[in-house]
Amino acid sequence: MRTRVTARGLHLTELGLGAAQLGNLYRETTEAEVAETIETAWDAGIRYFDTAPHYGVGLSERRLGEGLRGRPRDEYVFSTKVGRLLVASPETAHERDGHGFDVPADPVRRWDFSRDGILRSVEDSLERTGLDRFDILYLHDPDDHFEQASTEGIAALIELREQGVVRAVGAGMNHAAPLAELIRRADVDILMCAGRFTLLDDEALADLLPLAEERGVAVVAAAVYNSGLLSTPRPAPDAFYNYEPAPPALLARANAIADLCEEHGVTLPEAAIAYPLRHPAVATVVLGARGRAQVTQNVARAAASIPDALWHDLAAAGLIPAEPA
Repeated sequence: MRTRVTARGLHLTELGLGAAQLGNLYRETTEAEVAETIETAWDAGIRYFDTAPHYGVGLSERRLGEGLRGRPRDEYVFSTKVGRLLVASPETAHERDGHGFDVPADPVRRWDFSRDGILRSVEDSLERTGLDRFDILYLHDPDDHFEQASTEGIAALIELREQGVVRAVGAGMNHAAPLAELIRRADVDILMCAGRFTLLDDEALADLLPLAEERGVAVVAAAVYNSGLLSTPRPAPDAFYNYEPAPPALLARANAIADLCEEHGVTLPEAAIAYPLRHPAVATVVLGARGRAQVTQNVARAAASIPDALWHDLAAAGLIPAEPA
């Protein structure tokens, strides 16, 4: 597994494991599937693992920490996120979580990007994971709380970095512009950009990626399948894009990309993984997985050889931006 080194000296494998499914995303993930997921990823050489308190209200953090226990701590990079505190809610324990995870609604999430809230979040995450430190901490989806998160919140993370509790800090969001603004405002090391630098969405190219490259900020590309539209060799007619049914024009564009991929002996998902890694600011692509088969599939797709002629033909057809002159 190839690795890329960030300005802070973090060695990130070009493929990382996103652990939302370990928090029962959409359906239960069995303990056997959890063990298979982590073991298969490790055996394949994946050494970057990402989670968050939001994923299954702490379940993903606990499972990922347990699954990595006993493995050499200096051999892997572990990231989690802050901004959602988990608060006990016994009065809703009989309900199911309403945020896409098949878990009881106890605890519940509470937004908090204050210094005290972030310090508490990190302490709670350390306890859930069983780790003594994190490698990366991200502000998680601070869109509606950006002013506080980009000042008090990021300052708290930088303070933890200076104390050695964490090696790198940044934010993870579904929009590129605020991530670029965070670079302008604070001394961040790494940013997770979900869905905004893909074969179908080049929003990050306008501002975020050039600025990140200039400032030496690493970018983690997440959601490179855009909610499923790019996850199969030929897009399904009812495929989703950004968690909603894909518009006809976008579906037609995805099929046009798939046509050219097939001409070059490449699958659409293979190209979707490789595309963001072509940019010098991008350090890794994070993909979620549940069970041995999905991890194995992701690894095989990431290892595929992509001819330069594919990118040339996609650009000539106006399906991706042209290379700079």
